[in-house]
Amino acid sequence: MDAEIDHYAVLGLPSGEEGAKLTEKEITKAYKFKALELHPDKRPDDANAAANFQQLRTSYDVLRDDKARNLFHDLLRVKRERELRHSQRDGKRRKMVSDLERRERDATAPDAAAKEREEEARIARQLKEEIARIRAMHGTKEAAVPEKKSAGSGGGGGGGGGGGVDQEKVLKVSWEKVGEDYSADKLRELFSKFGEVEDVVIKGSKKKGSALVVMATKEGAVATIGSVIGHLANPLLVLPLKPATVADTSSVPKSAETERMSNLVGAGYQAFEDSVLKKLQKVCFLRVPFLKIAFKMAVF
Repeated sequence: MDAEIDHYAVLGLPSGEEGAKLTEKEITKAYKFKALELHPDKRPDDANAAANFQQLRTSYDVLRDDKARNLFHDLLRVKRERELRHSQRDGKRRKMVSDLERRERDATAPDAAAKEREEEARIARQLKEEIARIRAMHGTKEAAVPEKKSAGSGGGGGGGGGGGVDQEKVLKVSWEKVGEDYSADKLRELFSKFGEVEDVVIKGSKKKGSALVVMATKEGAVATIGSVIGHLANPLLVLPLKPATVADTSSVPKSAETERMSNLVGAGYQAFEDSVLKKLQKVCFLRVPFLKIAFKMAVF
């Protein structure tokens, strides 16, 4: 439960009154240090690595937000006061306090304990709402990040009419979560052998990893297909997000020799065959029938 989490402890900072005196700069420094330690790329064997890193980010956001941090301080204060009272209730003093609370309950309603529980629940509820607001705000920002414009695009891209990433330069990469895993830096290293890599976005799940690799050129993207394999114990499956457009072979001009060969029919073809045989007879001393058979087998 979010209300039970000590956000200072998550960042490795002292809580209570000492935590309240910390500056935003000290909190940010502690978050950066802890983020390097808990990043999922550094904990490939930890099934809870992503959840722990997300909690670290949430605690950092709570302590940076003035309203959320003040609510969290109020919640800690109420808990400290309650724990202090409980620690003092031993022996005769506990009996005296119990008798006093019973008399107070009889004299006034609602009793003090119920009022404290109600205040604690109210503060915890408000803190939970603030945490949900911060998470929703970050989700909106991530969804609103614009796509990178393809390098060298002028008025229109190669994959569409807008200025987004050219889909023919994007590769879909997938692998199984067995053996050695792949990080964004490792994928960039593998694909950079075939051209400049503009971006690598890791997606994936617990059982299967996946990523999008954006190459700088279409030629670089095509060159990686069938060439980037990865580790033998955990091979990569590389597919284009959108296959590159193949040039229309009908528009390629035929060579003069090809055009001439296509027009050799009937007597023209016979004349061409005889001229080839005469040339072969000058070079070799083989019999003409054998050459005819060899020539026809080569043509057909």
